Amino acid sequence: MALPTQQPLTTLVQRFNELPNQRKLGLLGGIAASIALFVGLLLWSSSPDYKVLFANLSERDAGSVVAALQQMNVPYQTQAGGAILVPQDKVYDVRFQLASQGLPKGGAVGFELMDNAKLGMTQFQEQLAFQRGLEGELARTIQSLSPVEAARVHLAIPKPSVFVREKQSPSASVMVNLYAGRRLDEAQVNAIVHMVGSSVPGLNASQVTVIDQAGNLLTATNSESSLQGLNSSQLDYLRKVEGYYAERIEAIVAPIVGKGNVRAEVRADLDFSLSELTSESFRPNPTPDAQAIRSQQSVEETSQGAGGPAAGVPGALTNQPPGPASAPLTAPPGANAGANTGAGAAGGTSSRKESTVNFELDKTIRHVKEPLGRIKRLSVAVVVNYRQAAGDDGQLAAKPLNPQELEQVNSLVKESMGFSQERGDTLNVVNAAFTETKEQLPDVPLWKDPDNVAFAKDLLKNLLIFGLAFYLVFGVLRPLLRDLVKSPAAVTPEGEQVSLGGEEGLPGGRGGMPGGEAGSATEQYNELLRTVREFAKQNPKLAADIVKEWLAKE
Repeated sequence: MALPTQQPLTTLVQRFNELPNQRKLGLLGGIAASIALFVGLLLWSSSPDYKVLFANLSERDAGSVVAALQQMNVPYQTQAGGAILVPQDKVYDVRFQLASQGLPKGGAVGFELMDNAKLGMTQFQEQLAFQRGLEGELARTIQSLSPVEAARVHLAIPKPSVFVREKQSPSASVMVNLYAGRRLDEAQVNAIVHMVGSSVPGLNASQVTVIDQAGNLLTATNSESSLQGLNSSQLDYLRKVEGYYAERIEAIVAPIVGKGNVRAEVRADLDFSLSELTSESFRPNPTPDAQAIRSQQSVEETSQGAGGPAAGVPGALTNQPPGPASAPLTAPPGANAGANTGAGAAGGTSSRKESTVNFELDKTIRHVKEPLGRIKRLSVAVVVNYRQAAGDDGQLAAKPLNPQELEQVNSLVKESMGFSQERGDTLNVVNAAFTETKEQLPDVPLWKDPDNVAFAKDLLKNLLIFGLAFYLVFGVLRPLLRDLVKSPAAVTPEGEQVSLGGEEGLPGGRGGMPGGEAGSATEQYNELLRTVREFAKQNPKLAADIVKEWLAKE
């Protein structure tokens, strides 16, 4: 005799109330644990990945960054060593926002020390605060270089003195902490030295010392290299000159033989010595008519006298009386008067002329200053590939260039490089077949491919969540509910056992979950477990890495 059919919910409540208290608590605890575990899996699957925002921060900077993150409502995690982690999708945004606030400050203080000047500070304290601020500003500037993780600057600034003999020059020391695997090249060391030397009045660049965290003296290597050979700027200029000529040669030959069929290498011998020459030369003087007059001076003197107290040359003979007059027997009228006049005039007439002419000298003065880095010699090697031409069978084949074509290439290269035999330039043009070598990249294993690793991690993560959820539903909740709604057996007055639940409509009867569906779900779950186990056997390293990552997130 079957009891009347009741609603499933009413039946569940009735069966639950009929259970003992211990079984009720166990059932409720299992359901609560299953729900908590399922919710925890969902939260774990949806939790973001955390990446390092800043590392190796000082306690002061770490506190400032954490306070700023709390104000911005950004979740964060802290680790030992001063590392702060934030969600991966917010790393760069948070860095930009913190940079706008001047965080982190890097542990060095700058000229902000002068903003909080205390009343009553002595001159020594003000000078010390200024020096600390200058050291901090220089350290911040050096830290902006990509290889430098941290930097410290020490300035030794002596007190000014009015006595020249007691005057001392300032000096500076710089310690740089470089990132792992990074180094400062010679140009960057020179930049640091000149930057520090230009920031302190009276500081010479030769008085700046730079060392790294390993104690290596960087400035000594720089000075020795500049004395023994070419410095970095000269080497860069040498490479530019060689590359410039090589590009010119390949550019002018490529249209003839085809792009990629010519290779050029240039070796330049440059002279970086600085020299000046002054010479003065004189040429033979030309004729006076062709010469240029530089200066000319003429002197002309004329004097006439009509007798006087004394005439003639001074002396005893001049003071003697004249002799007796003599006249010709025949004289024209007025001859006596003319004779007397002539005698007096002869003693008083004088004339002198003097001329001086200075001509320009044919002189040449040359002052020659040789340019720095002039080319002393060029050595050029050019290799030209065989030409692809059709053979007798109509197929393309590599054939060497004929002598006329090689001569054309040789002439073009000479004109392009500015060939000079007096300078000692050399040129060698070779026609040979290029050997084509295809670079084969090594095959990356599937378990090393980043895309495959990421896909496998997501797949295993989803499979694990699905497997655990499947186990909770069909391995924990379903047996509990099935035991709860299972129809208890009742004994009739005739002694027969009948089911309290009907055959249809009750969860425990035929209207419940069919056995075929449960069996199918169980088979799917077992198949899923077999797939996961097989993947773990084939890729043990990848499976271990995934489990380590899950444990780290926990």
